[in-house]
Formats: sequence, structure tokens, C-alpha cells
Amino acid sequence: MNRPTRRHFLEQSMLATAATMALQSQYAVQSRADDDKSPKVGPNDTILVAVVGAGGRGQSHIGGFAGQPGTEVTHICDCDERAGESSCDVAAEKQNGRRPVWVKDVRRLLEDNSIDAVSIATPNHWHSLGAIWAVQAGKDVYVEKPVSHNVLEGRRLVQVARKHNRIVQTGTQSRSNPGMREAMAFVHSGGIGDVKVARGLCYKPRGSIGPKGNYELPAGVDYDLWSGPAPILPLTRKRFHYDWHWQWAYGNGDLGNQGIHQMDLCRWALNEKQLCDRTFSLGGRLSYEDAGETANTQLVLHEFGSKQLVFEVRGLPTENYKGVTVGIIVEGSEGYLVMTTYDTGTVFDREGNPVKQFKGGGDQYHYKNFQDAVRKRDHKILNADVEEGHLSSALCHLANISLRLGTPVDSLDVPGKLKDIQGPGNLIECWERTTEHLKTNKVESYSMQVGPRLSLDPISETFPKNDLANEMLTRNYRAGFQIPIESAV
Repeated sequence: MNRPTRRHFLEQSMLATAATMALQSQYAVQSRADDDKSPKVGPNDTILVAVVGAGGRGQSHIGGFAGQPGTEVTHICDCDERAGESSCDVAAEKQNGRRPVWVKDVRRLLEDNSIDAVSIATPNHWHSLGAIWAVQAGKDVYVEKPVSHNVLEGRRLVQVARKHNRIVQTGTQSRSNPGMREAMAFVHSGGIGDVKVARGLCYKPRGSIGPKGNYELPAGVDYDLWSGPAPILPLTRKRFHYDWHWQWAYGNGDLGNQGIHQMDLCRWALNEKQLCDRTFSLGGRLSYEDAGETANTQLVLHEFGSKQLVFEVRGLPTENYKGVTVGIIVEGSEGYLVMTTYDTGTVFDREGNPVKQFKGGGDQYHYKNFQDAVRKRDHKILNADVEEGHLSSALCHLANISLRLGTPVDSLDVPGKLKDIQGPGNLIECWERTTEHLKTNKVESYSMQVGPRLSLDPISETFPKNDLANEMLTRNYRAGFQIPIESAV
């Protein structure tokens, strides 16, 4: 892999660490130099929005702002001309014929002073850079999950948002759903007793993306712009527009795709406001060989003192666990909470009897929350402020760092690697269930990549005395697409 140099990491990390420690003691740093860039959006004014990224999530963003009370989509930016122009047509239908302008290059888009807010739905490797540039241009930002492709750039985004006093919301919409908010309030009030473990499950079938090859780019795509901060690499996957999720240069696997939602909910349930003390992961891409690189089978453990966050990714067909395929299980001394969607769930007592239910949600709550914060100029009323997005995204990245630093271990020898990892998460039991799942899928002779159990300083967000792991907190950025140094102060 193309890793940053030690000198590059240390320069970046020292700046980030100093700013992070300041943020720990003063959460909101007021802007001194950028008051003149504050959008003049009054209580009754329409917020003019540019949507960056016209793919699947981009269509959701268009639906969240186009034709809705209080907002209008005036621009759509995408380096794929066909997707961009088509999305302008979609928005026009929702806005009684008021058609947005398509812009290919986000840098040109951000020069337009008429735009109040930018909604980012690009591939992961563009999330932080696009959001930072937008904030520096005086825009408020709604950025999709995960907010970052690596840990350091996510922290940089938090810092620049605070410096410039911009509103930056992340796309973990569960945080705005009434059912989820009520469930979390119940847990935090002691409704299920003392909580020591939260489990996230991403049991989402993902088939092969096809053989690794040398494929032609789709017509109309500016690949230089699409690649942005990532290196210019040959296209080795058949499907260009979605399967980047499974290649490390652009995506973060299902842990950072679907799993970021459940990772965020688990951290919320544990009521943790900073990163973990330790992280560990094992996994592999099993059952098929294809152009994908990320794990389709993965176990993760994050340790917060005596509390544990356990995460399971299964991309092969599987049965549910306690009624959950994609969701969370929060275990307390007096019962447990099961959330099976973004807004519905049930509390059970210790005998497994249902005692309380929660329900209610929809994406409209999240977009409305963003609007309210933009109008009131107060990031503290955001349900999914960028700080929350950074922390939960970083947990996904930390687990993948452990995984990628791991070594192949025969499946029969994995239990021996887990015997010293104790705690309420019961990782060995998770492994036993995983092996049974793999047998059901006729995967019986295999090795797993078993990572190191890494210690982390949650204040500086670095690995003490571990240069190799620290290098993976960031990446080498292509010339012209670097994370700005100014955002670290």
C-alpha cells in the first residue's frame, strides 16, 4: 500500500494533536476572521443548497432539499456529466421547473457566493476534503457518512468547522429520529441498568463484484476529479459507481458503509464522547476472489475502560442474531435494547420478555434539524454534529487499521489469539458463531487476518509509540487535493 512518510505523519499529527487537546477543553471555538462570511439567512429566507454527488445518496439529498419548505437546490455538482444533468432534471420536477445548474468541478462551484449550504454525497475519499473546502468558502455543510476516509482528516474537518463557525451535520439520520432518541434517553436514564457492552451488527449480503481486471471508464466521467485526493489508479472493478466501497483507496468496506450507522448508535448507547482506549479486529474476504479488497467477514472490539463495543460484519448469507440482521443490541444489567431499524426497537427484560417499544422517524427530521441550526447559527442544536460524525467514523477506521496490520492465522488457531481478550463482549463466543456461519456457507478451510490489539490515546487520537499504526491515521494526498494545513489551527 502507499503509506505516508513518517515525517509527513508527524507534521500532520502534531498540528492535529494540539488542536484536538484545545477542543477537548473548549468544544466550540468562535470564528474571529470569518464573520463576514456568515450566511445572511433569515427565519423566512430560502436556504440555497448545492448538492455535490449525484449518485444514490445524492438522490436522497436532492429529495431532502428540493421542493421542501425553506430550501431550494440551485446547483448540482458531479464529475459525471450524464449523472449531473439527469439529477438537475429530477430536481427541476420537484421545484416546479426551477432547474439547478450543473457544475463539474467542486472548486468552481464553491466560488459562487449565492450558495448558502453544500450537501456532500460523494464517495468516501472526498467527504472530508469537500466539506473542508466548502467551510472555507463560507458554506454550511451536510456531509454523508462516514465524514472521513481516515482519522486525521476527520479531526481536521471538526477543527475547520469550529474555526470558521460553520454548521456541519453528518448523515447519520438515526440521531434525529424520535424513536431512536427516545430509546437512547431510556438507556441513559438507567432503563436497562448498568450498560457495559453494545453490539453492532451488519449482516448484509454482498456478493462478488467480479474479477479484477482492467476496465474502461464510463463515458463522460472526469476521472482526475473523481479521484481527487486519491491516487490515479487503473480501474480494476466492473461497476464504477458503487463498488469503490470495497477498495481501500476510496472506501472503508461495509464497516464504514452500512456499519457506520450502527457504530454510531453503539457509541451513543455507551454514552462515550471520545475515542476508545484499545481497538482490535480480525477478518477476511472469504468465499470468492474478486476485485474487492475489504473484508466481507469481520469482528471488531473497541474498549472504553470497562465498557466494550463489539461489531460484526457478515457479507455472506446469514441468519439473524437475537432478531437482528442490521441493527444494535445494547446489554444492561437489568435487560437489553434491540434496535432493528433506524427508528424502531424493543426493550427486553433479563428473561427476554418485551417491556417497552420505541418507534418513529424519517429522513425529514434530520434535514429539518440541519435547517434549524443553519438559521439559528448554532451547531449545538445539531443532532449529528460533525464532532459526533468524526468520532464514530474514526472507530470504523481504527478497526480497519488493526485489520490491515494483521497477519494470516489459520482459523483453527484464532481462539488462541483471543484468549487474552476478556470482557463483557465475549469475543470468543462471537468467533464461534462466526465459524458456524462460515460453515453454513461452505467456507471450512481458511485463514483470517488477525490484527494487533492496539492501544490508543483518545485525547491526541494517536497510537502511543506505534509509528506503523500512526502512519495509517492519514494518507498521501495527491497534489492539488491536500487537506489544508490552515484547518489544523
